[in-house]
Amino acid sequence: MSMKKKRKLGRIVMLICLTVIAGIYIYPVYLMFMNSFKPFGEIIADVLAFPIKPDLSNYTYVIDKMKYLKLFRNNLIITLIGIAGIVLFASLAAYILDRRRGKYSTIAYTLIITPMLIPFQTIMITLLKAMNIIHLSGSKIGLGIQYWGFGIPMATFIFYNFMKTVPRELDESAEIDGASTLRTYVSIIFPVLKSVTFTVIVLDVMWIWNDFLLPLLMVNSNNETKTLVLAAYTFVGQMNTKWNYALTAMVLAVVPSIIVFIFLQKYIVDGVVAGAVKG
Repeated sequence: MSMKKKRKLGRIVMLICLTVIAGIYIYPVYLMFMNSFKPFGEIIADVLAFPIKPDLSNYTYVIDKMKYLKLFRNNLIITLIGIAGIVLFASLAAYILDRRRGKYSTIAYTLIITPMLIPFQTIMITLLKAMNIIHLSGSKIGLGIQYWGFGIPMATFIFYNFMKTVPRELDESAEIDGASTLRTYVSIIFPVLKSVTFTVIVLDVMWIWNDFLLPLLMVNSNNETKTLVLAAYTFVGQMNTKWNYALTAMVLAVVPSIIVFIFLQKYIVDGVVAGAVKG
């Protein structure tokens, strides 16, 4: 067998394996979504069958019962605050660390990315006590700010590696024109980071929107500050004998982040490819 045929066969085998793996992960989501359009009797009769007649009454009931619009607004506020801080501070940190390379910047970079190696479970009790002391627990804004600390290390790592591909000549030209460091970052550097910025945004939106443990610790005590995932978890517990409503609640909780991913996934590929080509 020629080398060309071997490579083609290898690609086919890899494609088949990836398709099977993707199907294993997607199938439960497909079942959840399909059964959310069935009445309870149809789910009990055959969970694998298509709905005889798709019914939206599950959605109208759950949206009203869960107070979905309020929960959606809570998620949106928390996510926007978290994303804004992560992108701003991580990109700034990466820019300065790359342009001011030296012994101290290396130490600072190591300290910034080290938290990625620390499991959240080892610090969650201490974190909860600390947030209670500084009054950042129990509020949507406080929760959004806390995501800065957990999201900045990974985002800085991503921005920093991409920043190495941005020519220093851009900074030198801006300096000749009299631009300050901040002005150079805002007007010249940050627009160049568009693709990698979208990569960070998509990854962190998926994480923050669907996060369970941190909101459970920080905002679960107040119905006014609960997130969609927390409310869906509670709702599923209340409706453990009414699977049509429980499945619908889960669909409503995860669909917004899936939509964001579908529309912005191309920017993840663009960011990775851009960094690889320039590097």
